[in-house]
Amino acid sequence: MSAVTKPFGRLIPAMITPFDKDREMDLARAQELAVRLLDKGADALILSGTTGESPTVFYPQKIDLFRAVKEAVGNRAPLIAGVGDNCTADSVDFAKEAAKLGLDGLMAVVPYYNKPPAEGIYWHFRSIAEAVDLPVMLYNIPGRCVINMEAETILGLAHDVENIVALKEASGKLDQIARVVSEAPEGFAVYSGDDELTLSLMALGGWGVVSTTGNVAPERMKEIVELMAAGKYDQALAAHLALQPLMRELFVTANPIMVKEAMKLLDFDCGGVRLPLIDATPEQREKLAQVMRSVGVLHDKEGKTLNESLIRDYL
Repeated sequence: MSAVTKPFGRLIPAMITPFDKDREMDLARAQELAVRLLDKGADALILSGTTGESPTVFYPQKIDLFRAVKEAVGNRAPLIAGVGDNCTADSVDFAKEAAKLGLDGLMAVVPYYNKPPAEGIYWHFRSIAEAVDLPVMLYNIPGRCVINMEAETILGLAHDVENIVALKEASGKLDQIARVVSEAPEGFAVYSGDDELTLSLMALGGWGVVSTTGNVAPERMKEIVELMAAGKYDQALAAHLALQPLMRELFVTANPIMVKEAMKLLDFDCGGVRLPLIDATPEQREKLAQVMRSVGVLHDKEGKTLNESLIRDYL
């Protein structure tokens, strides 16, 4: 199992989905972004996850995105496609379509809105995984899906279904995470789904992070996970604390509003967000720029931290 899991790597940005000025897919920009993230240290990429605005990017558009990014990066790094929905049959059908594109893995989220019981969640994921030959990452995020996938369900899937090899965990329940890490089969990788909890999760034996901040500061997020993996805990904590204000600022409103704004400030415009999300306000943009400058992410062309007048120029 570890031979399948470990190629996912430790830093996996949940890649944003670029749009043009009309909020249509910008596939050329998506290709550029994928290459940029890999150049800056990403080990793999999640396509069309929460940060990729999966609720408002429909199935045919997702297929176009997967195909375009695969064309751009080839076999350079694993590509993991978000295929989960709140309808099991639709998720299975879409997983089969995505699997035809030469991708390296699939991610599926706990069904949202339906509020299924534990057995329903189990069979939802098992149905998806058994329909494809690719490794599958479970995604537990009760803040968006209303219900938490309990440790018993996660462990049952990890032990019963060979190609369920990883978990993106965003419940914040460290006791649950500790149990999954300790009782999962060898090679099952648990990833933090919350940038701020990466240190805690890795300290419990987790493998790495599926990161939102990794879109904006991939080198810095890579430093954190690599230091933790090397057992250099004091250095990892220092690196984490230095970047934590940005991790928090990116979530002052619904993700990925601020992430897309941050990319504009970095002069790598990926467009705005689709309704019902709305773009950042001027006040949010100004505060974000200040935070990015304070943590050393926003620089001028000479490599110096931007001053207030230059920030206003970006805004």
